Amino acid sequence: MTSLLVSIENVDMRYGGPDGTLAVSGLNLRINRGEFVAVVGPSGCGKSTLMKLTTGLHIPQSGVVIVANSQVTKPVSIVGMAFQNPTMLPWRTTLENILLPLEIVEKHRHRLRAHKAEYIAKAEKLLETVGLKGFGDKFPWQLSGGMQQRANLCRALIHEPELLMLDEPFGALDAFTREELWCVIRDLHAAQGVTIVLVTHDLRESVFLADKVVVMSARPGRVISEHVVPFVRPRQLDLLYEPDFNDMVQKLHGEIATARAAA
Repeated sequence: MTSLLVSIENVDMRYGGPDGTLAVSGLNLRINRGEFVAVVGPSGCGKSTLMKLTTGLHIPQSGVVIVANSQVTKPVSIVGMAFQNPTMLPWRTTLENILLPLEIVEKHRHRLRAHKAEYIAKAEKLLETVGLKGFGDKFPWQLSGGMQQRANLCRALIHEPELLMLDEPFGALDAFTREELWCVIRDLHAAQGVTIVLVTHDLRESVFLADKVVVMSARPGRVISEHVVPFVRPRQLDLLYEPDFNDMVQKLHGEIATARAAA
């Protein structure tokens, strides 16, 4: 039985006061626990606004955002986030960077000092899961871009979020590294059962990773279609060359081209 984790109901969000830019209008979206949802659409369609509304970084002017049965009126503590730029603190080791959310999230902050060894062991396990075993004592400048993004995923997961929000996390990486990290996030999702929302411009990425792909209109953004991805898990990279896979990518591409033209 599926249970709803995120419900966005008829939301309007405007930046810059009453006469400012209407970023999203009449936005509706429902996400079930454990689901992997990819959000695609034209540039400026409000994908990042959707992320900020879901995490409580923005509160809508109208409509309701509900996460884990509570209306969002402030930043949501059950969320982990990873962005295109890993923003690792250069003076902290990789391990210290990963532990950073534990110093901020209230339920962990009070336990951190007394249970530090337990949290370090958890961070080391995450590093091993993403292929960075033994790199905990390295500083960010000693890691490649792809390695920093792997560490960034560990940091987003260390406080055991129920919801992981990924905003173009692989956009700055080369094609080979990107595909490696697709497999990392595929395996993390399978192992941890965390609910994931991925905002991406890469349509192949969305179809390879997601259970459901949501297409947004041009600004002001709203959901214009949702597509269930039919390919069985676990998916392997050779799926990228299958005709059915590429047909779905082309269909999404056509929808987004039409949405852009309608702007």
